[in-house]
Amino acid sequence: MVTYSRELDPVLKALGDPVRREIVQHLAAEPLAVRPLAERFDISRPAISRHLRILTEAGVLTRRRSGRENHYRVEPGALRRVERWLHSLWTGHLGALKTLVEEEAS
Repeated sequence: MVTYSRELDPVLKALGDPVRREIVQHLAAEPLAVRPLAERFDISRPAISRHLRILTEAGVLTRRRSGRENHYRVEPGALRRVERWLHSLWTGHLGALKTLVEEEAS
């Protein structure tokens, strides 16, 4: 079983905002610079930049500078850690359910 780690806190907190989850969805499809990403939202570019900073600090995104532009992409490692933790919770519950059913059947 994968145990919960404090390193998941910033990732889960960053993903707790619906705008940030939508940003991650866009960037999972393709890495983007700030301007084309911001054009997909009805909020200001500075607000998008703040969301990007939070996601980057949490390790969900990585930033690459190219000239005057910042390009962002999803960092799969952070999301894999969350996935493993959630999977371990689900697997633990399934194991407990299996044991309960087997005990009742005998």
